[in-house]
Amino acid sequence: MMKVIVSQEIEQVCPEFVGACVDAMVVNSPYSEALWQEIDTLCNRFREELTTESLKEITSIAATRRVYKACGKDPSRYRPASEALIRRVLQGKELYQLNTLVDLVNLASIAYGYSIGGFDAEKFVGDTLTLGIGREGEPYEGIGRGMLNIQGLPVYRDAKGGVGTPTSDNERTKISDNTSHLVVLINGYDGNEQRVRENAEYIQDLLRKYCQSDGGTLKIY
Repeated sequence: MMKVIVSQEIEQVCPEFVGACVDAMVVNSPYSEALWQEIDTLCNRFREELTTESLKEITSIAATRRVYKACGKDPSRYRPASEALIRRVLQGKELYQLNTLVDLVNLASIAYGYSIGGFDAEKFVGDTLTLGIGREGEPYEGIGRGMLNIQGLPVYRDAKGGVGTPTSDNERTKISDNTSHLVVLINGYDGNEQRVRENAEYIQDLLRKYCQSDGGTLKIY
């Protein structure tokens, strides 16, 4: 299981941070109709309950936005992924359909409001991930976004460099149809360990239902 370290620079801007790591062997697939029925049900409920303004008040999203500002990043320009996903739903747009693992991680992010990184663990370099803050000029290719300015963004790094931010994960370690070893990281900038754990257990349940997995192991950090 990957070792995850929270750096002092993150602890200084967010001493209450709680993270969760789910490490699991999985079988991915291009599409799961049953999973998308779950996604559509949740999206329809959110359209009835939320607006693009009230979603900013969800504690997990509000806390992530606060940390962005504390790190020197504009959260309205570099939206946390959870906020961007829910905003898309509330605007009546279709969610992107990529593959079962990515779709599953997106569902879990929407359901709890945490920005969640999903990675092909075989593409990591080394056995340790460290959560820090992006530096000026640090190279980072966001998935489908090209080179991304991550200065002031919280970022997980492996031995080679950045792999994940709450705004976008990195092309280098992204999930593919062939991914069989999954690592999921949940970013709890609101410090709510119980809710972070519930989100991780929800992901484990989804993996059992849709990815022929035993749910893997769960670690809070």
